[in-house]
This record gives sequence, C-alpha cells and structure tokens, in this order.
Amino acid sequence: MVPLQLVGSLRKELADSLSTCRVLVVGAGGIGCELLKNVVLTGFKNIEVIDLDVIDVSNLNRQFLFQKKHVGKSKAQVAKESVLQFCPTANITAYHDSIMNELLLNLIFLAAARNHVNRMCLAADIPLIESGTAGYLGQVTVIKKGLTECYECQPKPTQKTFPGCTIRNTPSEPIHCIVWAKYLFNQLFGEEDADQEVSPDTADPELSWNPADTEARATASDQDGDIKRVSTKDWARSTGYDPVKLFNKLFKDDIRYLLTMDKLWKKRKAPLPLDWLEVTGTGLKDQQVLGVAGYCQLFSRSVETLRSMLADKGDGAELVWDKDDPPAMDFVTAAANLRMYIFSMNMKSRFDIKSMAGNIIPAIATTNAVIAGLIVLEALKILSGDVEHCRTIFLNKQPNPRKKLLVPCALDPPSANCYVCASKPEVTVKLNVHKTLVLALQDKILKEKFGMVAPDVQIEDGKGTILISSEEGETEGMRQSQNIIRLSQRRSVEDCILHSTVMGLHLKYLYCSNNIMTFFRIVEMHVFCKTALVFCKTALVFCATRESCGRGRYM
Repeated sequence: MVPLQLVGSLRKELADSLSTCRVLVVGAGGIGCELLKNVVLTGFKNIEVIDLDVIDVSNLNRQFLFQKKHVGKSKAQVAKESVLQFCPTANITAYHDSIMNELLLNLIFLAAARNHVNRMCLAADIPLIESGTAGYLGQVTVIKKGLTECYECQPKPTQKTFPGCTIRNTPSEPIHCIVWAKYLFNQLFGEEDADQEVSPDTADPELSWNPADTEARATASDQDGDIKRVSTKDWARSTGYDPVKLFNKLFKDDIRYLLTMDKLWKKRKAPLPLDWLEVTGTGLKDQQVLGVAGYCQLFSRSVETLRSMLADKGDGAELVWDKDDPPAMDFVTAAANLRMYIFSMNMKSRFDIKSMAGNIIPAIATTNAVIAGLIVLEALKILSGDVEHCRTIFLNKQPNPRKKLLVPCALDPPSANCYVCASKPEVTVKLNVHKTLVLALQDKILKEKFGMVAPDVQIEDGKGTILISSEEGETEGMRQSQNIIRLSQRRSVEDCILHSTVMGLHLKYLYCSNNIMTFFRIVEMHVFCKTALVFCKTALVFCATRESCGRGRYM
C-alpha cells in the first residue's frame, strides 16, 4: 500500500494543483480581504484580484488588510501588498478597475457586476464560487455550466447594503436616498458613525482612473493618512439647528459641489439643486400639492421637533432613530424625498419609506470570515475533481432544529426557464413600437431588465443602419428620442449583437391588431470584452463583490 503523501494538511496532488492553478478574486472588500488571506495560506500561488474601489476610513473596522495610512488608495493594490508581507512567494496581480472595465460609469452596482461575472464564467466554462453576506446571514454556492443553476436562475432579494459612493454621490434608486436620510438623522441627532457619512465623497473611484489622483482627493494629510473631518453635528449645533441653513447646505450647496464632479454626470442625469426661498416662496409647477414644497415644510417642522427633543435630554445627549417615532420618521421621509427629487426619481409615500427604511442590514466582520472559509473549502472540492460533492451552504443567525448554524444543500440543476444558462436560452418580450422610444428600449429593457452591458442593435436594411450602439456618441441625439417604428418602418430588425455579455439578441416584427409588436429572442453567443482575457486564463473565479447576499434562500 502506497503511503499517502501530504503537503501540510493537503494531499500532494491537490497541493500541486493549488500551486499551479490560476484564480480570480472579484472584489477586495469585506469578503475579499478574508478570502485573499485564506487562499494564499491554503497554498494558491497565482492569484488575480480586481476591485475598482478605494479604501475609506469606514472600511477599517472589518477589512483587516487595510490600515489608516492606506485610506484613499486602491483596495486591490493595497490588499496585494498586505498579503505579500506574510506570503511573499505568492504571485498576485492587482487590477484597480471595474470587472466590467470600460462600462464603469453606468454599471458599478452589485447586481450588474454579479450578473456580468456569472455570464462571463458561463461563456468561458469556468467554475464560479458565488458568495454573499447580509448581517449575520451568509451563503456560498458553486456555479458550473451545465451542472448547476447560475446566479440568474432565481430572482434576487432587494439589496440591503450599498456602496458609500452611491449613497453620497450618485443615488439611482429611492432606497439609496432613504439610506442617506437615515444616515443624516444619526449625523445630526444620533451617534455619529464614520460608516454613515452623508457629504459628497471626493474619493469616489469614478472621479479618476489614476489611483494616485484618487488617493490625493481622499487623503487630508500626506504624512499618515489622517483624515480631518468637520463634524456634521457640530456644524448643525453652531447654526442652532436652523432648518433653512440645514436645507440649503444639504440640498443646495452639497448638490452644487457634486455638480463640479463633472465625470459623474457624463452618462447620468445631473442632479437639480434646491433653494429654500425658491421652493417655499413660489412652489414648483411640475409638482403636486404635497410635493417638494410640502416636504420642505415637513423637513423644517421635523428638525425643529428633533432639536427640542435633543435639548430636553441635556448636553451630550443623542437620539436613536426609530421608524415608529413620528418626528424621526417625518425627518427621514422629508429628507429622502427631497433627495429623490434632486436626482430625478419619483418620490415615495411615508408608508413606502417606512417599510424600506426599517429593512437595512449592516455588515458583520465575523460573517465575512466564515463565508470566506467556506469558499476555500468548496474550491478544494472542485480542484479535487469532486464537483458533485459541492454544496450550497447557508450561514444562519440562529441554529436550525438540528442545532446547526451551517446548513449544506444540494446544488440545483440549471433552470429550464433561465435565458442565461438554459441549453436553448430564449425569452420573449412584447412592446408597442409606436410608443416605445429607442432610448427606452436600450435603457429600460436591454440594460435594466435583461442586464445587458453594452448592446448594439443594427437594422438589416442593406445599409447596416445602427439603431443602438455601444460606441459613445454614435447614436446620441435625435435617434435616441425617436420611437422604434419611425426608425425601422418597412424594415426587419434582426441582427442585434451584445459585445460584452454572453447574450445576442434577435428582433422580429409581428403585426398584432392595429399595432406592430416587437418580439425579442435572446440566444447565447461569444464574449467580446477587454476583461474576457482575464477570465480565459483563469481556472477558478471567486465572486466576493460587496457584502450582500445574492440569492436569499435560508434554511
């Protein structure tokens, strides 16, 4: 009997596989820091890590590869340098970039990044270990083309943690404004938290592709990275919590400052600053009676009430936000809706805001550590050739009836209805081409609904007329504001190629009653993307982008 050869705690064959295997770690944040430490100590030698974010002081309580002196620097680069200090033999390549590369401005959000990684791995037939955390809950699952369901097979729960730069600079959904308003409440009346900064974020990674430039914006001291911040609460106290001064600072001055960050608004609608006198004096014609002017008055009344409550508690007192406390709820409702208006979103009712504001989950360092450990265990199964033994593992907040915190479940097969990973991926969408604008087709359907990154639509008319182009400026202007039928009448719209996801799209007309209706059929195709080169030379991909659960199924 041949004795079993071990290298550390691993079989020699497996240890050799680890030392030669190339892995890609997507994200160097809460989970990513723990994961990088785990993979190098397990024996992985060839690692590529990608993250577009820079280090903020609020990251330091849970992202242990970073120190105070690193604030403002690239997460990927600093993570690499920190890991090499305790494992100098590792071969690590760091990318301060978006996983979607050239499409940074439009798609830096969690769902888009995860969908993109999922589709790239399916196209390249590379195993993907997907993970996520939400407070004390977490999960790890393995995605393998043809064997398991992919990330997009199941509907996803609402995201409950968000990038700081999104909250502070570029909110695009009502929940972003609600989170900002809750943070503002704590900054003004409650316990101040560095994780809950509300002022414009000058270290936003979108502002600069040069890490040195981004670092300079974020770092107040070039000696030790010491960030000198003006306390929002101290400033508010110095004004006597004057509602008008608070209003103009938050909704006029800060917004005007954001407008100076012109790179943020090249592909976004710029925010509209509000002035107290203009809003309360004349009202806004495009608003209903209980619109912007009403929320201005509500903001003023709630600030005055909260100021009195704070004074009654004495010097040094703090208020705790509670969705069942009317003044606190009034403040968040008013502040959130005013910010929604500024960023061109439909405002929400008090009821909607209350239900959303009470459902936001913080990040927990220990959860990230547990999940990162589980990721490596699943990776060892894959490299051992035991993919069939891989599991989806759920980390629960409390033990289940069998007294288990970690609950493994068998991997589900691909969904027959998934247009991303099914053997014949296809989906049908019906719309009125007389009323649908080309811009709506591009943004609301192809990008928002189907997660397309850079769609190109070409009309087969013998001239190669382009309806939608991924090249900036090629179809801007008049064509974007026209409806589909005007641009494609008496032509068949067919060849639509998506250059940077795993989707191709074919459009055909079908007459229905008095309207021409368009049917979309989505089929799989090859990938043409700069980041495809990273995937093609990788044997295993770990997705550790943001601290948020991806699938929301808990046992």
